[in-house]
Amino acid sequence: MHATLLGILGLALLGALHAQDSVPVQSDFQQDKLVGKWYSIGLASNSNWFKEKKHLMKMCTTVISATVDGNLEVTSTYPKGDQCEKRNSLYTKTEQPGRFSYTSPRWGSKHDIRVVETNYEEYALVATQISKSTGSSTMVLLYSRTKELSPERLERFTQFSREQGLTDEEILILPRTGESSQRER
Repeated sequence: MHATLLGILGLALLGALHAQDSVPVQSDFQQDKLVGKWYSIGLASNSNWFKEKKHLMKMCTTVISATVDGNLEVTSTYPKGDQCEKRNSLYTKTEQPGRFSYTSPRWGSKHDIRVVETNYEEYALVATQISKSTGSSTMVLLYSRTKELSPERLERFTQFSREQGLTDEEILILPRTGESSQRER
């Protein structure tokens, strides 16, 4: 019985690791081209905080800059009520270009961040696997250099999010700041 349980747990862990490794990273990733200002156009997640806050979320701006040691400083500005809240994160580079790690000082969660695809001038699709003591979750972000993206890019975001196991209820096209309507996919 004990060996069977260990075997099942081992297979489950192997499956989770395989799923995580199956998330692609942009080939020939060029970090210097990713820096600059981006808008968060889409957000998809199966985390509890997303489910609880989804109806309040709006488009935010994110500025990505390179540090001297090759990591990424990511500063996001979110509308929160009638104010703006800034959040700074340091994405540490890994051996694989386009893949970064981050540990939340507030929650202790570990983030495996992958730039899945980008053309650097228009959009970037980023997938994050988040692990913490209470379990793991998946997050997909769609960034744009402008506040609007083509329907094809929005559809690619939705399709990729579904490929990561996210449902339509867990996929959100973020309304612009000041817009009251929510456009969901």
